Amino acid sequence: MKKVVLLVLILFSSCTDASISKMGGYGDEFSVELINCDGSVVYKWVSSGKVISEKDSDGYYFKDKKTGKLIEVTGTLIITKL
Repeated sequence: MKKVVLLVLILFSSCTDASISKMGGYGDEFSVELINCDGSVVYKWVSSGKVISEKDSDGYYFKDKKTGKLIEVTGTLIITKL
């Protein structure tokens, strides 16, 4: 048991706060804002879980809390954990 705890401490001590937060987030809500070229918000969603980007993709996908639908979006985005 002590070896497992030590291993976890070593793994997390080498991670930044941002990377630790990125590993979590399942079940958390996120605000996703699509930004226009002039900096104004074109559209805003709230996810019902984590916002995910696939490895070779320039977009993100998530489940919209309001409609329950899968949203796939690309562009200039601001993603904030609520």
